[in-house]
Amino acid sequence: MSSQMGHFLGPDDSSEIEPFDPEALQYGGSTTTGTPSTVGRKAKQTPVIVSSNNGRNGSRSSRKSSPNTPKQKTRDSDCCSINFIKYSLHIFNTIFLMSGMVIVGVTLWTVFWKHQYISLLSTTNYAIGTYALLAAGLLAVVGGVLGCCGVCHEHRGILLMYTFILLFVFLLEAIVGGLAYLYETQIEAELQHSLNSTFVEHYGVSERQTQAIDSMQQEFSCCGAVRFEDWRNSVWLRSRRKDLIRPTEGRLVPDSCCVTVSPLCGLRDGPSNIHYTGCIYQMTDDVKHHLIILGAIGLGLSVIQIFGMILSCCLYVKLKNVLD
Repeated sequence: MSSQMGHFLGPDDSSEIEPFDPEALQYGGSTTTGTPSTVGRKAKQTPVIVSSNNGRNGSRSSRKSSPNTPKQKTRDSDCCSINFIKYSLHIFNTIFLMSGMVIVGVTLWTVFWKHQYISLLSTTNYAIGTYALLAAGLLAVVGGVLGCCGVCHEHRGILLMYTFILLFVFLLEAIVGGLAYLYETQIEAELQHSLNSTFVEHYGVSERQTQAIDSMQQEFSCCGAVRFEDWRNSVWLRSRRKDLIRPTEGRLVPDSCCVTVSPLCGLRDGPSNIHYTGCIYQMTDDVKHHLIILGAIGLGLSVIQIFGMILSCCLYVKLKNVLD
């Protein structure tokens, strides 16, 4: 039976059997190209070496083939960020708004407290400059509020309008400031040429100028334009008109010339009773001083508008190119 079932391995036959190696299993055969084919054995992967030159050339070709897309700007790109410009504009608007209020206050003081003396001037330069500066102050207040709204909401249309307001205020202040300093050098010659004729010809005839002369003589403690003798050649004293606003009634000078103002105190023109100094000197110094103030305010504050225009233009451009 053992012969029929086959030959059984004995203990000494184990040396004739080779250990099973799955990786060594090969199947003979050949491919169509005649090279032997190995099936079942794990093929060793050979590393692929790519030369550096080919890699560089490939990267260059990929760069050339990629489209040239523009660099997108953000809120923090360029030298100044949008937030920095906004904070700077908020600070500027605060200063701008306060400067507008200062201008309005000074010009209103000029109109209500000094405007009565403007009627004694022969030209309207002083009045035009005062009202132009008042308009600049009101525009500055409106522009400050408008600028705050435009900056907070980042509205480019409001910022553009705000920039034009700054430009207009800058031109007004610069022109008024320059004219004030120019007129300050000419006011003395103008008063010497015209103030005496205004005193002599219009006192007692024009209500507005009569009140201005009386107020000036009491405030400045003066009498007449250059000296008290000027009243001797005046229409008020020599005409003997019945329709005069201030009747003469035997006076030698108006009652406003007296040291102590009282009815009919101008009947005597002695040095103990009236002022001997003319009003032209004090008025010249007062008008010059006020023109210097207007000129300093106009020219000084106009420089501030330049920084505001630069900041608003920068914010306008940044908002145009920004990508949130």
